[in-house]
Amino acid sequence: MEHSLDRKLVVEFIGVFIFVFTVGMVTQKATGAGALAPIAIGFVLMVLVFAGGHVSGGHYNPAVSTAVLIRGKMTSNEWLAYIVAQLIAAVLGGLLVRAIGGSESAIPVAGTGKMLVAEFMFTFALAYTVLNVATAKGTEGNSFYGLAIGGVIVAGAFAVGGISGGAFNPAIALGASVTGLFQWSHYWIYVVADLIGAAAGAAAFLYIQPGEKRAGDIQAAATR
Repeated sequence: MEHSLDRKLVVEFIGVFIFVFTVGMVTQKATGAGALAPIAIGFVLMVLVFAGGHVSGGHYNPAVSTAVLIRGKMTSNEWLAYIVAQLIAAVLGGLLVRAIGGSESAIPVAGTGKMLVAEFMFTFALAYTVLNVATAKGTEGNSFYGLAIGGVIVAGAFAVGGISGGAFNPAIALGASVTGLFQWSHYWIYVVADLIGAAAGAAAFLYIQPGEKRAGDIQAAATR
């Protein structure tokens, strides 16, 4: 069943709002989540993907929407509408965190170069995973896509959270900047690295599985 764009946008808004609120609250010192915060963040994304994936695709991330656009599964008008809804939800989610938990202290991160590489690597991994488990013909109808997507976030947060903050998502980075968790001067890093990582993930997906392309080099790769 194809859902209308307005319903898709509502799902994306709700998902990003809850996602940002969760990230903001589990990183508050008062919650005591500490080193376990990445698990809570990955789990809430997993749940949100399962909850809304059948309606909107469960992107909750401008980088993922960009990968899906390049992959050919959404139009440019849909992409723009998704981005706007995601970013508005991120700002409002960040403001709610500030209202409940107060302003956060900016976390220490590495230098610009290391941040760019860290964000690129795991946004690439996220986009590549999303396209393979949630949009490919070979995995159509599977029941594990939410777990796989949430798992990438958990792994990335543990692996490079201390280097870049582990956003892999310009909307999360925006919400975290609103709460004070990220420095505003670093926001461009999350936009540039995450969008390029998403584009690279989509390009890798289409190269490995040319049969998924809408036009052009569409002959599927040989299996042996």
